[in-house]
Amino acid sequence: MKNSYRHFILFSIIMPILIVIVAILSISMGTKSIPIETIIEAIIQYDEENIDHQIIWSGRVPRALAVLFVGAFLAAAGALMQGVTRNFLASPSIMGVTDGSAFFITMAFVFLPGLSSFNLVLLSMLGSLFGGALVFGFASIIKNGLSPVRLAIIGTVIGTFISSIGTAIAMYYQISQTVTMWYNSKVHMVEMELVFLCVPIGLIGLILTIVLARAVTITALGEDVAVGLGQNTRTVKILSMLAVAILTGTAVALVGKIAFVGLVVPHIVRMLMGVDYRVIIPCSAVVGAFFLAACDLISRYINFPYETPIGVITAIIGVPFFLYLIRRKGGEKYAA
Repeated sequence: MKNSYRHFILFSIIMPILIVIVAILSISMGTKSIPIETIIEAIIQYDEENIDHQIIWSGRVPRALAVLFVGAFLAAAGALMQGVTRNFLASPSIMGVTDGSAFFITMAFVFLPGLSSFNLVLLSMLGSLFGGALVFGFASIIKNGLSPVRLAIIGTVIGTFISSIGTAIAMYYQISQTVTMWYNSKVHMVEMELVFLCVPIGLIGLILTIVLARAVTITALGEDVAVGLGQNTRTVKILSMLAVAILTGTAVALVGKIAFVGLVVPHIVRMLMGVDYRVIIPCSAVVGAFFLAACDLISRYINFPYETPIGVITAIIGVPFFLYLIRRKGGEKYAA
């Protein structure tokens, strides 16, 4: 407990500093380097005729805000899923939630091309619910389907199936290029208007997640224990799925599909902070923001001047971590 408290104090001091540093680097570094003085000047006194100011506000700031918030949303969603399902492999990208969201976006591009951005975000959230419900529905009717490894396999298979259908439909209607942009993430094309639309919706999901944190801690002890303590586990699970749908749906609508953030970050936080989700969830959001922003910086310079999709960087980190979890924890139902 003392170590966890010490880690929390250090975390509260160090992480805000790291996030500010990575945000400044994200805005200043790129094909054209911009000094910090110019960034401050653009924020305090914007000059629309200044090219650097235009670059900062039209491209760099929206991108920096998007990766910070999306990282926070996906990490918080992953932490919530792991606690509620008591499954150490649970995350939006593995359990079909992200794929369902992207699939609904694809269908909107094909059949509802004139849809507003707000309606796209709503459809993205509905897709998240659809993907998650499909995976857990199949898992519940298969013997031992809810065990960590089997659920991960089912989620991966169904997610791949959904993505394949979406890709086939997109190719048939000749919009595969637009869909590929969504599937491979569109961080470099984020607009401030979409940030202003998606972030407040995502923050609602984040607040709901934090409100549920105490109940999730009890749920993580086991169904019988939670019921014995007077908790309505069904309500907790429904509200948790709603929060995950909001967080994942807004993330996909904002930057497209990004995998493994919701898997890796909660485990790192749990190792440092213990098993109380009142600490794990908000700390996961903070670490997730830093993690994805750092991955975004790496994606820009790993093959400079060309840009590597940010999803490639998260996969390079996430896949080995995923295999490590399977090898270390095997078929355990849950490990804190």
